[in-house]
Amino acid sequence: MSQERSQRPMQPPMLPGRPGRMGHAGRGPVVKPKNFKGTLRRLWQAFGKEKRALPLVFVIVLVDALLMLAAPYLIGKAVDAMAGGQQALGMLAVITFALLVSYVADGLLTFWQGWLMAGLSQRVVKNLRQDLFAKLQKLPVAFFDSRPHGELMSRLTNDIDNVSNSISQSTVQLMSGSIMIFGSLVMMLALSPILTLACMITVPLVYLLTRSIAKKTSVLFKNQQIQLGKLNGHIEETVSGIQVVKAFNHEEQAMREFAAINTELSRIGMRAQIWSGFLMPLMNVINNLGFAVVAVVGGALAVKGMITVGVIASFLSYSRQFVRPLNDLGNIFNVLQSGVAGAERVFEVLDEKEEPDDVAGAVELTNPKGHVVFDNVSFGYRPEQLILKNVSFETEAGSTTALVGPTGAGKTTVVNLLTRFYDVTEGAIYLDGRDIREYTRDSLRRSFGFVLQDTYLFSGTIKDNIKYGKPDATDAEVEAAAAMANASAFINRLPQRYDTMLTENGGNLSQGQRQLLAIARVILAKPALLILDEATSSIDTRTEIHIQDALLTIMEGRTSFVIAHRLNTIRDADTIMVVDRGKIVEKGDHESLIRQQGVYHQLFFNQFKNLEASS
Repeated sequence: MSQERSQRPMQPPMLPGRPGRMGHAGRGPVVKPKNFKGTLRRLWQAFGKEKRALPLVFVIVLVDALLMLAAPYLIGKAVDAMAGGQQALGMLAVITFALLVSYVADGLLTFWQGWLMAGLSQRVVKNLRQDLFAKLQKLPVAFFDSRPHGELMSRLTNDIDNVSNSISQSTVQLMSGSIMIFGSLVMMLALSPILTLACMITVPLVYLLTRSIAKKTSVLFKNQQIQLGKLNGHIEETVSGIQVVKAFNHEEQAMREFAAINTELSRIGMRAQIWSGFLMPLMNVINNLGFAVVAVVGGALAVKGMITVGVIASFLSYSRQFVRPLNDLGNIFNVLQSGVAGAERVFEVLDEKEEPDDVAGAVELTNPKGHVVFDNVSFGYRPEQLILKNVSFETEAGSTTALVGPTGAGKTTVVNLLTRFYDVTEGAIYLDGRDIREYTRDSLRRSFGFVLQDTYLFSGTIKDNIKYGKPDATDAEVEAAAAMANASAFINRLPQRYDTMLTENGGNLSQGQRQLLAIARVILAKPALLILDEATSSIDTRTEIHIQDALLTIMEGRTSFVIAHRLNTIRDADTIMVVDRGKIVEKGDHESLIRQQGVYHQLFFNQFKNLEASS
């Protein structure tokens, strides 16, 4: 890793056309939020206008719960009616009809509340997702440098999904469960305080069992989440770098590394599932124990004539309705925790500091001439480690300046500062006599066109990608730009020509073809200033000769900064600056630098010696 790149927080600066890698994190187990109450309050605020639908949902849940609370009571009455003989058949028919109505109504109300909550949750998470994506567009490049892009994608997908599941499931279940627990307890007390006391014996057992198993599984699930992240990271790296893996015959090593991570994930996952699997069987044992106690105590009371058989039947149903929500509370709380943890991770990004606002009185950069001055500029991606040190130079409007030097010397950093992807630590940069911080950031960046070594194309048609910098361009303008970039020849050979669909990053094109489209994109945008970062590095020599004329045409009259390692491509530059260890060590045109017989002279002739040796 080069000195310049190694000093950045994690990943290289994300210039246009140089995206970060994105992973696909899987849905993991429960992760606890750091600030449960605070995040829950903020998630409530995120409901916005959707809060108005919650009272209706609550009323539906309440009516549904009351119907379900009435059902055991009716069952008890039906049992007593059957014991009453022929004279009670009319009452039995009425009770049966009432039960049928309550169960049908329960189904309809359950569907209605599910439909309402599904729409509500999707609208809330749609707004959250929109806010998060909009926030990502406003964050500085330094934010993306310091975070894995796959992890950010996980927040936009998996964490948002967890929030959706939590809203749609936990909200209704918490409402319904709370009403059922309270209502069942009231009905049990009304029917028989003694039986209620017998039923309560199982509550401490349920609490202790749930607490002890949850304590054990939470640690295992957390470790499983960590191991799953490692597995996803390994898969992402291997798939993204498959050509390198194959080129170095690294397939076996990659499989061994995958097998080791996968085995550990399987071991931890199996332990987590086994422990969590203990919960329901043990809970059923406790529930059955509770039913047995109720049956025995109820039978004794019935023999003494203190209660009827119907009351016992009702009580058994109420005890089940009382215990079931208690059993589900653990799962509900897990879903809620997962959703709140996902919301917390989303809010962490939403709370990140955006790119600073334009200074008061910032002006639009219109019709820039391209006169650039670096005045004593120092900068480091880390404050304690400077990449550029007191750099000063001046570039005349319409001239071409080439930046050469060893990898990591600070060449790309110069253009990062010029476009305000980063702001200088010390000193100032002037464009047309004004500090670039006094221009609006948007207007400044619109003035630049980029052709980078690692170009990026978006999923869509070739035409859409060329029009990226000028969406309102006509088809004739697109074709003219492609012809100037020497891209029309290969485009016209494609079955759909300009309507050919590209896969992610133009994976169905060669590297050289992708570079030609990037050049056409800049030609169409007609920027006032150009930045060419190894723009022809991925193009064969014959194609390079063709596009050099096109590049010279668009560079004519425009201030251009060219970063190059192939020194023969910048011989005609007005000024060549040799950057080494963060300083400009030589400056001049090609002929004058050759005569100096310094660093540039050595780089130039070493390169040609290597070319002659290789030929």
